Amino acid sequence: MADEPAAPRPGGRNARVRNQILAATAELVARDGIAHFRYEDVAESAGVNKTSVYRTWPDREALVVESLIHYAEDLASIADTGDIEQDLADYLLALARALETPFGRTLAQALQPARHHSTVAALTKVLDRRVAAMQQRVDTAVARGELPPVDSAFLGEMISVPVHLIANRGMRPVTRTDVERIVRVVLAGIRAIAGD
Repeated sequence: MADEPAAPRPGGRNARVRNQILAATAELVARDGIAHFRYEDVAESAGVNKTSVYRTWPDREALVVESLIHYAEDLASIADTGDIEQDLADYLLALARALETPFGRTLAQALQPARHHSTVAALTKVLDRRVAAMQQRVDTAVARGELPPVDSAFLGEMISVPVHLIANRGMRPVTRTDVERIVRVVLAGIRAIAGD
């Protein structure tokens, strides 16, 4: 009986090379923008042969999309410590820190009109995951009695827009005081309206 080929090891060399290429792409996109990075630069930055990049991603935009998704997925998480105000403040602070990086600025630019269609579609998926995570956390808070019934998408917009505004201005970093104040004011308004 012939030996069957060994299955690839998860987390082995292929996964390591793939992660190096995705990280290099993210750095180059952050530095040079989506339209200006080159396969040669990705390979050099990742420390791999150019054929390793071409073989896995023959389409340049597919590489950008996968890199953006890979490195933006952390923006879609929100903790559940049992304290909705603290969880939302932590979520906003993490969002602000991400938006203040070169890569975060590139993500924001990629969502502007007239950008690559598939890139925008991929980033929209990430943002949809973020909205879903927010909705789940808010729904849990409502079920526990931490919040009155509320439209979680609306709540997400109300707390995240000020963070985007401060971060996009680039005049100063978003602080813990900023995010705590945003959360406190928005939740106070929601609670006051529910009490009417």
